[in-house]
Amino acid sequence: MKKKVAIGIDIGGTNTVFGFVDEVGQIIHESSILTQADQDADQLFRRLFKEIDDDFEKNSTTYELIGIGIGAPNANYYKGTVESPPNLNWGVVNVLEIIRGYSSLPSAITNDANAAAIGEMIFGAAKGMKNFIVITLGTGLGSGIVVNGELVYGADGFAGEIGHTISDPNGRDCGCGRKGCLETYASASGIRRTVYELIGTTNMSSELRNISYNQLTAKDIADAANCGDKLALEAFDYTAKILGLKLADSVAHLSPEAIFLFGGLALAGDLIFVPAKRYMEAYMLNIFKNKVKLLPSALPGAHAAVLGASSLIWNELKN
Repeated sequence: MKKKVAIGIDIGGTNTVFGFVDEVGQIIHESSILTQADQDADQLFRRLFKEIDDDFEKNSTTYELIGIGIGAPNANYYKGTVESPPNLNWGVVNVLEIIRGYSSLPSAITNDANAAAIGEMIFGAAKGMKNFIVITLGTGLGSGIVVNGELVYGADGFAGEIGHTISDPNGRDCGCGRKGCLETYASASGIRRTVYELIGTTNMSSELRNISYNQLTAKDIADAANCGDKLALEAFDYTAKILGLKLADSVAHLSPEAIFLFGGLALAGDLIFVPAKRYMEAYMLNIFKNKVKLLPSALPGAHAAVLGASSLIWNELKN
């Protein structure tokens, strides 16, 4: 009897990753192609399904495909669309309609942060939890919210944009066109901006002064902080303070059991978790204090995108 596997697809601005994943989260095969973001969606899926078909043919005697889950920026679960995604020259595209031209398998799509939340629930540290939030701290800040065991999509399919709640109405310019969004502070790009503000406004000595803005990474800042660099430590504290404040707000709205941090900035470990937890508790409404865990994601970083995308369809089929 053949073993059932789902196709997980994660569409990024540079690469599109896909894989075959079984019911317990074991990745049977994983590969990627260049997205070629300047071209339209049709050409991506034409190339993608050729690769998928070629790769699955080698495994078809052992495995059976049961569905396709897709994670993509600005994806709308209800409509099956991707709508004016950043870093992709697509406009509004009905992805599920395109996929039906290549496969009759059940398919579902959501944004990458929602996929991460479902992945955490199906394959990660949120197994058995009914109420939690996943925060992805990458170039921006994404979030997936699970309430009573169900992902929250809202009336229009776009619920859960914690990264675009306002931290400071007169603050930093955001890619969304507004000012002061949380993701302009609490993200890999946000902490880089903080470092350069501190370089310009303080006299603190720091090895980070020798790295150009375009070369600076969140890992550089974490490495410096772990070596006791005061400016880097100040940048983490400032980032954690703003993140902790907005997490306390999210707790007041949702009363989750746990909040999971995922992505590049979360890899800084205690540098971000310890102060963020401290500030979250400081800003928390009393009835919620010391009830909400702040935890790292248990999804393996290198494979998290494919696991998250595939978990979407596994979750659909179970329900």
